[in-house]
Amino acid sequence: MNLATIGTSMITKRFIEAIAKTEALNFAGAFSRSAEKAEKLGAPQIFTSLEELAKKEDIDLVYIASPNSLHFEQAMFLIKNKKHIICEKPMFSTTKELTEAFKTADENGVFLFEAFRNLYTPNHARLKKAIKSLGPIRHSFFQYMKYSSRYDNVLAGEEPNIFSPKFSGGALVDLGVYPISLAVSLFGKPKNIAARVTMLPTGVDGSGSVILDYGTHTCTTMFSKITDSYLPGEISGENGTIVIDHVAPISSIEWTERLSGKKKQLAEAEEENDMIYEAEAIVSAIKLNDQELYNYYRNVSELVLQITEEARRQTNIVFAGE
Repeated sequence: MNLATIGTSMITKRFIEAIAKTEALNFAGAFSRSAEKAEKLGAPQIFTSLEELAKKEDIDLVYIASPNSLHFEQAMFLIKNKKHIICEKPMFSTTKELTEAFKTADENGVFLFEAFRNLYTPNHARLKKAIKSLGPIRHSFFQYMKYSSRYDNVLAGEEPNIFSPKFSGGALVDLGVYPISLAVSLFGKPKNIAARVTMLPTGVDGSGSVILDYGTHTCTTMFSKITDSYLPGEISGENGTIVIDHVAPISSIEWTERLSGKKKQLAEAEEENDMIYEAEAIVSAIKLNDQELYNYYRNVSELVLQITEEARRQTNIVFAGE
């Protein structure tokens, strides 16, 4: 399948590097308002007009990694022109946008995937299988806390896109979606949530936590773009405990049996660029018209956005487009 990209950030370059290592996709073009930036990606075709890209019949799939607030408009235009979409997280700003986009994708016979790279890996599948041996799960904890160089701009009185409500920014939707999506993929829909954040002068959050209440167990998720953390993730059950090194990527899954204290490493070595698994899984689903897999990831996207939207409601984070 031929793929074109939107966006010229580091994540786009990493995705292009990933598909170069797989036969699933052919990098066929790049869209950017700046032709000079697009040329640096090494694309065979350069598009400075979204209309031009949409009309290209040889482009099957488009990877969108533009600023968050632009995702919906760009995706909708391309979907209506029969393009499959892989959209970087957060895919959209509101559940209203998400519902409309999936409905339009169904009407046009195309697939719409959110780029949750951490959920497509073999180690994620191993983790999902392993939790069944824990017995009743009573607590879990996942975090993604990494200081952003762009925070220095905020401290200097500026408003970079990733920290701007105009561009649907903030730590919750940028990094918080990693631990939240992992929780949803493993445990499903929570019964209730409780959110707390540290607000920045730009109008979005710099860090925070979302507690997911599953009735029989509580999952605590933490996220930050203004501090670092080196805490591992953990899932505690009555029969044992699993510790993971990180939510994205998962490189270590250490299972400890409660009674014996015996430990076992369940993770295996993976590709350094884990976006390879994402690309291969999505292309396979499209080619095989795998509705079961598609609906699984679609449900994860829906639940994650429901959670982040409710978390924003509880903490008074309002995006400009709302």
